[in-house]
Amino acid sequence: MQTRVLTGITTTGTPHLGNYVGAIRPAINASRRADVDAFFFLADYHALIKSDDAARIERSRLEIAATWLAAGLDPARVTFYRQSDIPEIPELTWFLTCVTAKGLLNRAHAYKAAVDKNAEAGEDADAGVTAGLYMYPVLMAADILAFDAHKVPVGRDQIQHIEMARDIAQRFNHIHGRDFFVLPEVVIEEQVATLPGLDGRKMSKSYDNTIPLFAGGAKALREAIMRIVTDSRAPGEAKDPDSSSLCTIFHAFADAAESAAFRQALVDGIGWGEAKQRLFERIETDVAPMRERYEALIAKPAGIEEILRAGAAKARTVATPKLAVIREAIGLRAMGVAPAAKAGKPSAAKADKVPRFASFRDGNAGFRFRLFAADGEELLLSMPFADPKAAGALQQRICQLGHAAVLREDGDALVLELDGEAVARTPQAGDELLNRLRDALEQLAVQD
Repeated sequence: MQTRVLTGITTTGTPHLGNYVGAIRPAINASRRADVDAFFFLADYHALIKSDDAARIERSRLEIAATWLAAGLDPARVTFYRQSDIPEIPELTWFLTCVTAKGLLNRAHAYKAAVDKNAEAGEDADAGVTAGLYMYPVLMAADILAFDAHKVPVGRDQIQHIEMARDIAQRFNHIHGRDFFVLPEVVIEEQVATLPGLDGRKMSKSYDNTIPLFAGGAKALREAIMRIVTDSRAPGEAKDPDSSSLCTIFHAFADAAESAAFRQALVDGIGWGEAKQRLFERIETDVAPMRERYEALIAKPAGIEEILRAGAAKARTVATPKLAVIREAIGLRAMGVAPAAKAGKPSAAKADKVPRFASFRDGNAGFRFRLFAADGEELLLSMPFADPKAAGALQQRICQLGHAAVLREDGDALVLELDGEAVARTPQAGDELLNRLRDALEQLAVQD
C-alpha cells in the first residue's frame, strides 16, 4: 500500500543552495520510493498572503517549477500541480471555514506573532493583519484534506498547522457523522541538512545571506562562495573544520572520502581562497547539469505550463470526487436527489440484505463481475479482465471509494471511472438508477 505524501512550495522567491539541500533534494529522493504516492504543489494562493507583487509571484512560479523539474522531479511519477489550478481547494476552504472555531485561528502562531508585534509598537492589535493571514491555516488544511494526504513533511514552525488541519477535519467528521477526511500526520525531517549562509547564520532570504542555486550561472555561484566569511588565519596555518562554514557546505555535496580529504586540507593549512575554490568546484560538479536543464526549461515556459496543467488534471481526479461527496454531505446536492445514507444506517430495503458483487468468467473475453442492489437489481457490469485478481482488486477499490466514485453519462448508460478510465457500466441511464447506484456504493463503503 502506498502512503500519500504532500509537499507545498510557496512561490515568493528564487531557490537558493540551502533550499536545494534542505528541501528539494530530500523530497525528490523520497518521491522515488515505491511505497510513496507523492503530491507536490506550487502554493501560489499562499504566496498572495506574503506578497502583493504580481510580477514577483509570476516569475517565482516559473523559477520554482523549473528548479524542481531540473533537480529531478519526475512529473510522470508524482502529481505536480499549481494550487490555483485546483478550484476544489478554495471551495473546500470555505466549507472548512464554516466549521472552524475562531478561537482555534486566534491561537495560530503567525497571527499571534503579528498581534504581539503590533502591541510592542503600540498599534491596534490587528493593524496590517489581513483576513488571508488569519485564514492561512484553513487554506493549508484544504490543501491537505482535499487529497487525503497521509503524511505532510514540514519544518518545526509548521507543526501547528498540521495539528490544526487534524482538528478541523475531526470537527467536520463529527458534525456530518462519518470519516470524510483522512487525518494527516506531520513528518519532521530531523536529518535534513541546514546550510550556513555567507555570514555563518542559517542560509535564509530573511538574512540576505544566500548562495544562489541557478540564478546568475556559475559566475554568481563562485562569487557568492568567495564572499563566505572566514577567520583571519593565513595560508599555512591550521584551520578548525568544525567551526568552518566551508566544511559544512562541502559535506552537503560530497561523499565521505571527499569530505575527509577537504577536512584534512583545512587542518593542514590550505588557504581560504583555495578552499573556497575547491568548494565551488565540488558544488559546480552537481549543479552544472541541473542548471543546464533549468535554463532549457525557463526558455520554454509553455512546456512547464503543459506539465503543470497535466498535473492539475491528475490531481483533480482525486479532488473532484472528494468535493462531490462533501457537497452532498453538507446539503449542496441536486434538487430532488435523496441524501446518502448515514454511516451505519444503510438504506437497503431489508436490513438483512446488502449490495453484493458476483464474479464470473465471460467466455474468452476474460473475467467480469456484476454489482447487484440489495433487492437483486443489476446495477453495474465491469469491463473484462484477463486476471481474476485484477477484477477482485477493482471491487475492493470500489468499496473504498463508495459514494466518491466518479460516474458519468455515456449514451444510454452510466460509466464508473477510476483513474480516468471506464471500468464498469450500468445497464441503462436515468436518475432513479443513479440514486440507487450511489446508495449501493455508500453501503459498500460502510461495510468495507
